[in-house]
Amino acid sequence: MKKILFITAILGLSIACRKRLDSFLFNPSQIESYQLDAYQGELTLDLNGQYNVPDSLIHQMEWDVELEEGSSKMSAIYIGNIDDIATDTIILYCHGNKDHMDFYWPRQKLYAHTGGLGRYGVLMFDYPSFGLSEGKASEANLYRSTARAIQWLKDQGLANHRFVLFGFSLGSAAACEVAAHPDEYALAPSKLILEAPFASAEVMIQDAALLSMPGSFLVDLKIDNATEIRKISIPLLWIHGVDDSFLSVKSHGQPVYDNKLNGYKEAYLVPGGGHETTPFAAGYENYIARLASFMLH
Repeated sequence: MKKILFITAILGLSIACRKRLDSFLFNPSQIESYQLDAYQGELTLDLNGQYNVPDSLIHQMEWDVELEEGSSKMSAIYIGNIDDIATDTIILYCHGNKDHMDFYWPRQKLYAHTGGLGRYGVLMFDYPSFGLSEGKASEANLYRSTARAIQWLKDQGLANHRFVLFGFSLGSAAACEVAAHPDEYALAPSKLILEAPFASAEVMIQDAALLSMPGSFLVDLKIDNATEIRKISIPLLWIHGVDDSFLSVKSHGQPVYDNKLNGYKEAYLVPGGGHETTPFAAGYENYIARLASFMLH
């Protein structure tokens, strides 16, 4: 009887932890429309009225995408002249694990000012179940939606040597997946930027749960950026806030950086930077200047 109760308790703990820990990886919010500058909710950054973008350069789009469960709709926002994608260098930004594109809109505007507004186009999109994007939040669908965004850029005339991939937090999984397996996607990135990447789902879950059991016992995700990075030889810029308490430098970012054994890499560690606040802690001008320097490397 005691054995049965113990097993029941463990299974109950597993289910409870699975629900709680999955939210660390996928924590979406759905909305009725994107508000962008008019959004009144929580934001990843407060730009204090700086780094504005004219309406003529803002394009909200909706595409069909094939997910695990079938055809669905996904939403994206592009900053730049779409007709110039055939000649411009483009940053594909894969955002973090919470809310939707309104939350990350200040970041997209900031990136659009890298090297001066208009120097680089920036594409951002919502994963399935985030914002107006339909479907189920899952690892496979994360990659499928990323692939669809890349295909759209390819269709507009983007070439590999002008394609820069930027993954933040959860988005680092999509960015590493594409960079490690470029032949499986419509374009192969020429440069990779990772901000606050996580080492693996296993490490993230153990950090969150504080349990001495394999992460696979709690969740089925196979994300392992620290292993995937070994396959990547394109230039890497790793950005991480020294005071990030959600994905620490020591447990997450440093193993990813250390495991990149081939090709150029540089680290940009920002004292005082938290998980969302690293650009602010660095100083916005310093932050985008570092991005611009890497883009020209």
